[in-house]
This record gives sequence, C-alpha cells and structure tokens, in this order.
Amino acid sequence: MSATVNALLREDLRDFGGYKSARSEALSGSIWLNANESAWANPGDADGRLRRYPQPQPEVLCARLAALYGVAPAQLLVGRGSDEGIDLLLRAFCMPGRGAIVIAPPVFGMYAVCARLHGARIIDVPLRDGEAGLRANLPAMGDAALDGNASLLFLCSPGNPSGELLELDAIAQLAQRLRGRCLIIVDEAYLEYADAASAISLLADHDNIAVLRTLSKAHALAAARVGCVLGNPQLIAALRRVQAPYPLPQPVVDAALAALTPRALVLTRSRMEAVHEARARLLDGLRALPGVRRVYPSAGNFLLARFTDADAAFAALLAAGVVVRDMRAMAQLGDALRITVGSMEECRRVLAALEVARTEAAA
Repeated sequence: MSATVNALLREDLRDFGGYKSARSEALSGSIWLNANESAWANPGDADGRLRRYPQPQPEVLCARLAALYGVAPAQLLVGRGSDEGIDLLLRAFCMPGRGAIVIAPPVFGMYAVCARLHGARIIDVPLRDGEAGLRANLPAMGDAALDGNASLLFLCSPGNPSGELLELDAIAQLAQRLRGRCLIIVDEAYLEYADAASAISLLADHDNIAVLRTLSKAHALAAARVGCVLGNPQLIAALRRVQAPYPLPQPVVDAALAALTPRALVLTRSRMEAVHEARARLLDGLRALPGVRRVYPSAGNFLLARFTDADAAFAALLAAGVVVRDMRAMAQLGDALRITVGSMEECRRVLAALEVARTEAAA
C-alpha cells in the first residue's frame, strides 16, 4: 500500500471489504440466478438488458476513460459525477466527526457540503483577490493542512468560480511537502476548456495526489452523472470498498460510451475551440460595459463579473430570459455574477440585456 494511503485511510476501514454484490464476482454462465433479478423483461425494455444489474465498474467504460486520461484501469474509479468522488474521499479518509479538510473559498460548494454531512472540520484559506485575479495561496493551504491535521486538501483547477488555472509545478511542490500527511485532490471538471496539461501527469511521482474528472461539462453529459477519481491503485481500491454496489445505471454507461467514440471526441475538441472564441468575445464585451466593475480572466467555460449594481444586472438578464448564477451569497463575491459561456448568440443576448439595463438606468 502507498505510504500516504496507509497513513491516512481510516483505521476502521483497513480490513473492511465493503459490500460484495452479485456482479462483483468473476463468474460465467448462461442462466443467471445469483442476484434475485426478474426472470422477465420490463415491457418498456425491448432487449431485456435492464432487468440485469450493471457491472459495479463497467469494464468497457473504465477502459475507454483510462485511455482518454492516460492511466491504467486500476488507477480509475467511475461513479455518479465528481460529486460522488468527493463524498467517497471524505468517507474513506476522514473519521466521522473528527476529520478535517482544507479548501480555498470562494470555491465549488460540494467540498464543504460533503464535509459538513460527514462531520468533518472545514479549514478555509480564502482566495486572494489581486491584480491577476482570484488566486489560491498554496503554501498557506499547506500550512493550514499541517497545523489542522487535515487529511484532504481540495484544489479546483480551473477554479470555480475564480477561473484560475493552477501551475502543475506548484501542485507538485505542495504534494511533496504533504506526502504521508495529506491527500491533495485536484478537481479538473473544467480542464478541457483550458487546453492545458492535467495533474494526472503528477500521479506517477506523488502517491498523495488524486484527480477528479467529469463528463458533465465538455462532454455534455450533465444529466447522465458520470465522473471519475484517478489516483494510485491502492487509493482507488480503498474508494471501491466504500462505494455503493452499482453506481452507474446501464443506460448511463451506454450514453457515456457513445460520448467517447473517436468521432464524438473530435466534435468535443472543436466545441472547445468555439468556447474559447465565445469566451474572449464575452470577456471583451463585458469589460466594455460601464456597469461592470471587473471581469476575471478564466480558463473555464464561465466568467465571473462584478457589477456596480448586481441586483439590477441580475434582474435585467432574467427579464431578457437569460439565467446566470448569482454568486452574491458567497464570501468575497457580494457584487458578482457567474456567466456560463454559451453559444455566440447566447453571449450576444447577455451583452444586449446588460446594455439595455445600462441605458434604462442612465435615462
């Protein structure tokens, strides 16, 4: 077992085998009577596939994802979006009511939600708002992890909502410093939009790094809920023991496989180029509006903007049928909205609605 997994895995789970489902055994046969399934297909299931339980970790999908991300299948756990990966990491590496995590708010809310549901302490190291934008202070996060005896440290790259793309060298330095003491979780939900190297490249040299990836964003499968955790095989094996027996329904597996064909991947890459162009135009358009105080640079498919009157901006967008994310309840973001980069036409509608609001306010 890796030094970090051995040190940080909950002691009460080290000999825990988890639930062994009927599909977890490598058996073959022509008559399957080991899972108490129906002998008859549902009337809406033409080929009868849905009466059988799916594989706990679908082999074909895992192989396809492993090839996409450049890892061995044993380094990958597939589940219900990145959210399940976050929850599993808390379960495996934080004792209920006693563990701790480090985050850099404002950031994706599920890190804190999962920690609170698990009874773990949340150690905040807020992003610094400077000339370059909202930036994580990785050395300070490392200090906080050591001082607070945290077992998990979450990094979001590109950051949500900051848009910050973290440098791999900085992540590697942090991992080296925390080896054996803390796991670093790099959430790369938006990495495809950044056209940048992944922290997956650090896995071979750092057993305390795990990476979260998802098909929800760039691969357009948000409703299917498919994500994965990538890490060393010992970490993945530990997570499998605390995962529910059948995380992905068969129709979801089929949809994911269709999204990962060579043709579909080519289309996804071309769409990333379209997002880059639309993001640049939306950024310029927002910065040209007098009512916009600041727009942060972003490596994701969204822009974070501060407004002189965020309430009026939000209302004007809603009046035009445009729904954006109101960020004003988050720390440091009392005047901010997060705007997803949609199609070029959708971006034009955003700018037009804000221009109308500015004109009306000036009248």
